[in-house]
Amino acid sequence: MPVRIVAGSRKGHTIQAPKGLATRPTSDRVREAAFNLIGPVDGASVLDLYAGSGAMGLEALSRGAARAVFVESDRDACRAIERNLEKLRLTGARVVCGDALAFLASESNAYDLVLVDPPYELTDHERLARYLPRVLADDGLLVLETAAKVEPGLPLALRTSRRYGSARLTLYEHP
Repeated sequence: MPVRIVAGSRKGHTIQAPKGLATRPTSDRVREAAFNLIGPVDGASVLDLYAGSGAMGLEALSRGAARAVFVESDRDACRAIERNLEKLRLTGARVVCGDALAFLASESNAYDLVLVDPPYELTDHERLARYLPRVLADDGLLVLETAAKVEPGLPLALRTSRRYGSARLTLYEHP
């Protein structure tokens, strides 16, 4: 099933997802729901962790985000993100092909929008919880996608948590 950009300057364009089961692109429906909850992203700096196909960050760029950093450990997925950026002619993006937790441990920038979609079986939420507040701008928003049955807890203020089929979106902000 093709993955499409839902809204913005690249609305309707299809993007490539890496072949195989290593990545699970966020469905169009869940992405649209996420951005309805997020609201406008004009001029935002975005961090897309566990980026996979890059669908969430690409959506943010299409909707007017100024810059995005995509972090993904799978080399095929990194190449797919780079191809998608080129195909969509989106600028202001950087692809970091490496471990998300290692990136977080060394990152000194803060982002207006942090998109986190780790593999559902990832159990190291404690390390994520330690690093994520540091990379979230004071007035920023963090969106964590998990399996629907998981109710994550991060040391941030909960804005909302919604289920969409097998996925859950939980939005956080600084208290």
